[in-house]
Amino acid sequence: MTQDAPTPTIDVDPRLLEVLVCPVTRGPLEYDRAKGELISRSAKLAYPIRDGVPIMLPEEARELSE
Repeated sequence: MTQDAPTPTIDVDPRLLEVLVCPVTRGPLEYDRAKGELISRSAKLAYPIRDGVPIMLPEEARELSE
């Protein structure tokens, strides 16, 4: 399901961010509050956060273009 409407900013528990890693690379994630995504720079993927829940499925992630 794709949404065209802008995602409202969502706060994520900082403790959750400390334990979550990229499921592809097992590397660290960065939180992009404005886009409501968790960014894996090493995998070049952005995992969405829906209703405050990180969706950590590679098939749901958006590919990052550099």
